[in-house]
Amino acid sequence: MQTVANVLVGLVAALHVYILVMEMFLWEKKPGRGLHGFDTEMARATAPMAANQGLYNGFLAAGLVWGLFADDPTGFRVRVFFLVCVVVAGVYGAVTANRRILFAQALPGALALAAVLAAR
Repeated sequence: MQTVANVLVGLVAALHVYILVMEMFLWEKKPGRGLHGFDTEMARATAPMAANQGLYNGFLAAGLVWGLFADDPTGFRVRVFFLVCVVVAGVYGAVTANRRILFAQALPGALALAAVLAAR
């Protein structure tokens, strides 16, 4: 079960690296604009906000990777903390921005969190 949990945590970390890249580097390019359906003007106007969001997603990814490599009990606690942060951010994003964030961010985080707790 520990292997499954670690794979899920790694996938959630990779998801947040992907979000970082989309929000910090590709926001004004076709892939970034297509993600939210923004035209060039809207993407340009919201780029600083998106870059800030991307940076936060990078911190989530870094925390999850730290949790994977840290020895227990610290590694376990770090994984739980950052997965809870992912779930809370996903739920908040779903409520305030777009409901699909619940499935794209909160659900993977919750599944990984459940696996980490079950593997304990």
